[in-house]
Amino acid sequence: MARELTVRVRELSREFGERTVLKGLSLEIADGEFVALLGRSGSGKSTLLRVLAGLDTGISGEASVRGTVSVAFQQPRLLPWRRVWRNVVLGLPGHGTDRELALRALREVQLEEHADDWPRTLSGGEAQRLSLTRALVREPDLLLLDEPFGALDALTRLAMHRLVEDLWQRHHPAVLLVTHDVDEALLLADRVLVLDDGRIAAEHVLDHPRPRRLADHLETRTRVLVDLGVTEHAHTV
Repeated sequence: MARELTVRVRELSREFGERTVLKGLSLEIADGEFVALLGRSGSGKSTLLRVLAGLDTGISGEASVRGTVSVAFQQPRLLPWRRVWRNVVLGLPGHGTDRELALRALREVQLEEHADDWPRTLSGGEAQRLSLTRALVREPDLLLLDEPFGALDALTRLAMHRLVEDLWQRHHPAVLLVTHDVDEALLLADRVLVLDDGRIAAEHVLDHPRPRRLADHLETRTRVLVDLGVTEHAHTV
């Protein structure tokens, strides 16, 4: 039986002055599906994410999300004057002072011991884990990830990949990950989409069992790189 849709986009267009960023784009994301979106800089990836988050309404066409939405951005966007645990439940209806809820969420990402710390004392990886926790504590139907690992070092990024995959399997939201990292997309997603000229130009379905290895996806990696216009490194890992 086909899963219900969390995201339905039909003929979506978005213009900024004389520049058209999204051009009749169509997209569906099923309940619990993990989708990665790749594209060159300026291709409209973050614009699409902002539309789905309800942060950009100047559109034509249809863009609907069934259920609730949470976003984790590249920058954690933490409030430095609030303790870690208060950042977790910030703005959460009816739970703005629910310390126990915050502690349960922090325990999932191994940050419980930092609950009473100030955000400025956290490392980059810890701050990003806190941002992810704040998004997931809302139990969203759709989790939007806007290049959340781009500022992290390589080892921290790998640890975050494992954490995101684990949290996704536990909480089962639909996920749209915007990224520039082809390998990241191949390791995490059920589908990899390539955005070009304002439309979805290519789709690659990944059905290897988890946890993934890049060696399982060398052929797909080459095709994705070619879709992105990168040919000189398409056959290397």
